[in-house]
Amino acid sequence: MESYPNKVIAGVYLTAFMPNHDSPPGTLLEELFKSTQGESMMDSQLSFDDGPQSPPTTVLFGPNHSAAKVYQLSPKEDLELAITLLRKGKWFMKDLGKESLLTKEKFGSVKRVYIVCNDDLLIKESLQKWYIENSPTEDVKVIEGADHMPMFSKPKELCQCLQEVAEKYN
Repeated sequence: MESYPNKVIAGVYLTAFMPNHDSPPGTLLEELFKSTQGESMMDSQLSFDDGPQSPPTTVLFGPNHSAAKVYQLSPKEDLELAITLLRKGKWFMKDLGKESLLTKEKFGSVKRVYIVCNDDLLIKESLQKWYIENSPTEDVKVIEGADHMPMFSKPKELCQCLQEVAEKYN
């Protein structure tokens, strides 16, 4: 969106971090950490390469965590496949904490649509609403009964939302 704003009709954020041009991307992760503070990460593994007082630098979601908070409404076969594909993910907090590389003129000129999944236990609805308030959108859609992976838990409803966005902004 920053590089090719004239080629992107709309950016669609599906129960996801939604950056803005006013603050560094790390702000989004900091809000996630605040919203999950004190919650059990179950069998997930966090690494703190910068010390225990700093945010985590890597995460590996465990099978139990994935089943309970990411794929809890998805078909079991999708959960099983996801578990076989789990890999450690790196969070580049130092880089993400730097000044935003997004500009109002480019990134900010592209229409944004946010799709809320109201049963997402990984990025809860309250945090999704925070993202929307801090990076205003042209439209907000809600998929009822969808977990963090609506392409598995509510594929028809997700397809309908995407079709509506395509029709509205095309």
